[in-house]
Amino acid sequence: MNKKDLIILKLSKSKFRSSFHLNKKMIDYVSIKGLDKIKNDAYNLINSRIKPKNPKNDGKQTPMKQVHPVFIAQHACACCCRGCIEKWHHIPKDRELTNTEVDYIVDLLLEWIKKEYNK
Repeated sequence: MNKKDLIILKLSKSKFRSSFHLNKKMIDYVSIKGLDKIKNDAYNLINSRIKPKNPKNDGKQTPMKQVHPVFIAQHACACCCRGCIEKWHHIPKDRELTNTEVDYIVDLLLEWIKKEYNK
């Protein structure tokens, strides 16, 4: 089992994290836009909302309502704020994320979205 599968399994055991799922509208959005567009959106959202050392409104910057598949994936994967990232992924919140860490987060989000999409 690779690192992404292991963390997704661990997150699936959390009552809160496992309560997030893509709805039909989001699955349709993924179908229409494709995974390349979703990946691009994920990079844009993570780089602008999560990567900075002190993100604006940290802890409240990621919508929980059914808005965009990446937002829901962020909550399901504990990548919604720097506090959750530190707790679940052991990436310190007192500094800017590295590009490697951003890649890890985006890869994890895409993996979760793919699993939800293929259910």
